Amino acid sequence: MNSKLTLNVNEISELLGVSTDCIYTMVREKQIPHIRVRRRILFYQEAIIDWLKQGCS
Repeated sequence: MNSKLTLNVNEISELLGVSTDCIYTMVREKQIPHIRVRRRILFYQEAIIDWLKQGCS
């Protein structure tokens, strides 16, 4: 992981090895922890790490 606090959709899709369309679907269905800053979707790196440790549930 890098030293950034948050990741954008492109970065998280590359990190997880899935398409950006998949990420947008997961965000829409509230399957992945995220925040919105105006129109941007961001992911706290720590929240993603915790989410992955819990088995992506």
